[in-house]
Order: sequence, then C-alpha cells, then structure tokens
Amino acid sequence: MNAPAEIRDWYQGRFTRFEEGLNGASHSPLHALRRRNFAAFASHGFPTTAEEEWRFTNVAPIAATQFHPVLAHEVRQFTEQNLQPWPLIGSGIVLVFVDGHYSRALSRIPALQAGVTVGSLAEALLKDPALAGRFRATEQGGADAFTALNAAFLVDGAFVQVDERVILDEPVHILSLAVSNGAPLLVQPRHLIIAGDRARLSVVETYAGKGPGVCLTNAVTEIVVGEGAAVEHDKLQMESLSSYHVGTTLISIGGEGSFTSNAINLGGALVRNNVNALFEGEHAECTLNGLSVATGTQHVDNHTVIDHASPRCESHELYKSVLDGDSRGVFNGKIFVRQDAQKTDAKQTNKTLLLSDGATIDTKPQLEIFADDVKCTHGATVGQLDEEQVFYLRARGIGETEARDLLTFAFATDVINRVHVEALREKLDALLHARLRQGRVNVES
Repeated sequence: MNAPAEIRDWYQGRFTRFEEGLNGASHSPLHALRRRNFAAFASHGFPTTAEEEWRFTNVAPIAATQFHPVLAHEVRQFTEQNLQPWPLIGSGIVLVFVDGHYSRALSRIPALQAGVTVGSLAEALLKDPALAGRFRATEQGGADAFTALNAAFLVDGAFVQVDERVILDEPVHILSLAVSNGAPLLVQPRHLIIAGDRARLSVVETYAGKGPGVCLTNAVTEIVVGEGAAVEHDKLQMESLSSYHVGTTLISIGGEGSFTSNAINLGGALVRNNVNALFEGEHAECTLNGLSVATGTQHVDNHTVIDHASPRCESHELYKSVLDGDSRGVFNGKIFVRQDAQKTDAKQTNKTLLLSDGATIDTKPQLEIFADDVKCTHGATVGQLDEEQVFYLRARGIGETEARDLLTFAFATDVINRVHVEALREKLDALLHARLRQGRVNVES
C-alpha cells in the first residue's frame, strides 16, 4: 500500500535535508544505497493490518506521528551519572549510543586484544566504505518498510569485528538510549557484528529510554557468524511505556557455526521484534529464545524466521510470554526447510501465560518443508496458572499472591536461565521480579 501523501511528504522533507547536509558524500555508494531504500519506503509506506505479516499489529499510531530523524550527534548534558538506571553489563567493552549516535565519552573501551575491532559504525565506514556491502538487509529493504526506513537514514551504530580464531572472553555491551524531551524522535541505530571463522563472541544489546517525550526506536542489527564460530546475542528492551520499538536482527550462520539469541522484552507501548536467521553452511546450529512480559495496554509482537537453506543443520526455538492487564502478545514463528536441506532437525515452541481476563495472544507457529529427510516439530500452548499448584503452595503456608508470583517467576526464568552472561542473568532476575510486581499492582489498582 502506498504511503499517504502527508507522511510521504514529511519523510521526503527530512530526507532532502539529510542529503543537503552530506555535501560530497551524497555521491557515494553508501548514499546510493540510502536513496534506493528511501524510494522503497516512499513507495510502500508503513504496513497495515491488511498485510498478512502485520495482521495482528496495527502501526497506525506510528504512521500518524511525524517523527524527527536524529541525523547528527547533538551535544547534551549527559554524564556517566545519567547512566546509573541502566547498569553497564560486565566489566569489558561498553559502547554507548545516545539517540542512535556513538558517545565516545560515555563508552568504555579497554585495551583490546589483537584481532578485535569495536567502535562507531560511522567511523568504520569512513575508513572502509566497502563495509556497506556487508549489509544484507539494505538491498532487500523494500520488502520491509521499517528496515528500508532505517537504511534510508543510515548514519551510525556499533561496529564489532572479531577476527578468525580470536576468542573474546568478556561480552561487548551495546547500550542504546533514546532521549526525548520535546518533539517525537526517530532513533535508528544500525549495528554490524562480524565473527570470523572459529571466533568466539558474546554481545549484549540494551535499549532504554529517558525523558517524557515519545520516541520510535527503529533498530537493525546484522550478525555474521563465520565458519565454526560461536556467537551469543542477548537483547534487553526496557524502553519507555510511552514509546515504540521496532527491532530487526538478521543473522547469517556459516558451516559448523553456532548462534544463540536471548531476547527479553519488558518495555514499550508497541513493540515489534523481527529475528531472521539464515543457514549458509552445513552442520550449523541456531537457538532462538525469547521472553516478553507485558501489562496495561502494551502490545508485543515477535516474528521469527529460521531459513534452513543448508543440509544437516539444527535449530531450537523457545518463546514465552507473560501477559497481564489488557496487554496483547503476538508470536509468528516460521521455519523454512529448503529442498536441498536434508537431515534438518528443527524444534519450535511458543508458550504463553495469561494472568488476567483482558490479556490476549495471537500465536502462529509455522513449518514450510520442501525436503523429505527431516525431523521438525512445532507447537504452542496458552493457559493460566495451575490452580492445583497454587493450592499446593498455599497449603504450605505461602500466601496466594506470593504463590502466584512464584509460579509466574518460575515460568519466565526458564528463558532467563539460558543466558550465559552471569551479570546480565542476575540483572534480569531483579528486573523480572520488579516487572511482575508492577504488573500486579496495575491490575489490582
């Protein structure tokens, strides 16, 4: 569907201003890529519920808001003290982004071992313009309006590269803050993470918000897993309940490579997460785990795609939701098994716990299999707390509220316990306790 004229004109004006500020850089191959993606966005516009992939998620509030893309780093009175609400995970590398732009002053980069490069994507592109060729999503941006919009205004993000056979012991923490005190802001970080053959790497992404204004965070993270490499990617989204978050993670996995994703969603008024993994070599493994905790009128949509384009690969997927109040969850998980992808082993599970009569979930696990020698299963369950288990705990002197909280926490921690970064796992335990308590208070009030 074409974009309404008003919205198209608004973003066209922003894009024109962006071009005018680029000077000679407007003739670069990178900007040619931006132009193609803006044309795709302008042609298609934001998705509507008439499209199958967006049937359960209405982005009309986003389409109706004139967001201002943050195209240049603004000097802000922002210090390390402002970061205290969001503890930096681990003692290693920390890359901080404010409104999508790298903050060298707030980041922490200790002496790096040989074969490790981290920092600003904008700076990396200046040094090596060919890096833009690693963006798998940009050439395909027309199929996804949000990814196309991100590529159209591509400016900065994190660049992490670990060379062949290098093992990075400490996780890299990428902290993205959306700070809005006035006009609605469009914050669009673009992260590129590359693990060379036989490399080992762990990345933690945290998204948070500050200020009373409305923000749309439209983030794209691309991860390249080399042959025999192992990457764990943990994402924590805890933005303002008055803002919107659209996150797209694209992963390519080489032969014998291993990728693990743990996606935790706690914040945002309307959230859409896209996770797309592609097997590009044999004997590779992909694990996708997710936990969403929502209350009030929050809407959280998780869309995953695992593309078994190579034989003898394994994928494991577990997504859970805890929904309270009048919140709504969506899960759409697709597993494609291509014709030549024989000996595929794929398992997909979606489980939802509804804590109130007003909470709802739309779940749609899918398998599309074109090979004949495979083992594939999928399933979904939706339910409430087991009253027999509640009674069992109450019979042992535990109050009803505490009993329900214990059972809910046990349901959710199944995903949190799969996070290997100890500091993050401890933080998630505390956040989950606080978040469940907040949801119960909202329902009781």
